[in-house]
Amino acid sequence: MEKREYDSIVVGSGPNGLAAAIRMQQKGLDVLLIEGEDTLGGGMRTKELTLPGFRHDVCSAIHPLAVSSPFLKTLPLDKFGLEWMYPKVLAAHPFDDGTASCLYRSIDETAGELGLDEKAYRSLIQPIVRDWENLAVDFLAPLGIPQNPVSFTKFGIKALRSANGLARSIFKTEKAKGLWAGMAAHSIQPLDKLTTSAVALVLLASGHHGSWPVPKLGSQSIADSMSAYFESLGGEIQTGLYVRHLKDLPKAKAYLFDITPKQLMEIAGEEFSRLYRWQLSRFNYGMGVFKIDWALKEAIPFSAQKARLAGTVHLGNTLSEIAKSEKEIWEGKHPNHPYVLLAQQSIIDKSRAPGGNHTAWAYCHVPHGSRQDMTAIIEAQVERFAPGFRDIIIGKSTMNAMEMQDYNPNYIGGDINGGAMSITQLFNRPALRWSPYRTSSKGIYICSSSTPPGGGVHGMCGFHAAERAIKDLFE
Repeated sequence: MEKREYDSIVVGSGPNGLAAAIRMQQKGLDVLLIEGEDTLGGGMRTKELTLPGFRHDVCSAIHPLAVSSPFLKTLPLDKFGLEWMYPKVLAAHPFDDGTASCLYRSIDETAGELGLDEKAYRSLIQPIVRDWENLAVDFLAPLGIPQNPVSFTKFGIKALRSANGLARSIFKTEKAKGLWAGMAAHSIQPLDKLTTSAVALVLLASGHHGSWPVPKLGSQSIADSMSAYFESLGGEIQTGLYVRHLKDLPKAKAYLFDITPKQLMEIAGEEFSRLYRWQLSRFNYGMGVFKIDWALKEAIPFSAQKARLAGTVHLGNTLSEIAKSEKEIWEGKHPNHPYVLLAQQSIIDKSRAPGGNHTAWAYCHVPHGSRQDMTAIIEAQVERFAPGFRDIIIGKSTMNAMEMQDYNPNYIGGDINGGAMSITQLFNRPALRWSPYRTSSKGIYICSSSTPPGGGVHGMCGFHAAERAIKDLFE
């Protein structure tokens, strides 16, 4: 690399690194984006993992927050190749009796299938959807004085509750409780933990606000369009450079790292105060994931017909069963009937598989750092709701939690959220500071999902970190 000085250097090209680089370049700064791998994207990469011609999303697959993100939706990514595709059923939650609860874009359609809980669902979700534009500015941001205090307070009262407690207090039917549990389990925590309701509320409301779309050709398309837009603004990209120390980098006024506290300490720890190093050392990582990708000769034959139309399928049956399995994993166990998050992008994006074949993507949660092979257990859980599933598999690829970390060093112990989304780390991640994006060293910032608002392809961690750096150093 030619050694010259930049205004800002961003390390890591996940959604937050790209967002940070774009925001700073939009302000007319001279920005270099560095990626250790040969391809950009972080959690948004798409690869042929099973058979030639079968395109699989390595981590992030379905993107409700990308289309609802206050920052990403302002970018002209459609002009740089990004095309969204929308499933008829956003998410399905099948039960053992062959029925399914479903999330649709329409609140009326979703609530209308919940029977006795129709009114309760409307009462819970409608206010959030109605105020989404105002609320998203606050809950997809660091903790501070909310711009919309009344709406945010009403949301916060619900969001701070445990998913288990809220569901049992307002829902009567297993259909509504199951749908809710499948959403809340995205938090990758036991459902009796405080704030697990926040994840369910955001995912449900974002579906009604902007859908749960699939990017044509794979999640790599998001990274490719963001990087192309960044370069169109004059930004510079360097791939294949794995940064191990600050001295590996050219001079810059601002350094923004799309990495977790562990790597940040390795790269720049000697620059930090003793207090900040102590704070980072106490950062808690969460449960890991075991991931499977399948090449299939036909679409998955779910017993619930509506599940065959869903981009996302949550497999776990009842609230009680999901809560039990998530708690077991938190305690270091590997359940025999885990909650499985499954995506079937090829039912709407035919580019994912050749010759009328299909792909499927799934993971279950596992204890942090697990190396256990969960293939048979996950496939049994899919077969439970889709008899005949095993017969249509023509190829597969798996990664245990530690292999996920080997693939992407940000996934410490297989934790794809950049740290546990517990109540103590919801807004103050990775450390309790006036600004969570600043480190103790002037000019060094962290912009990964280890900062608020946490995991997901929304770019808001990067956006807020860039805004902080701009105000500190360039205004």
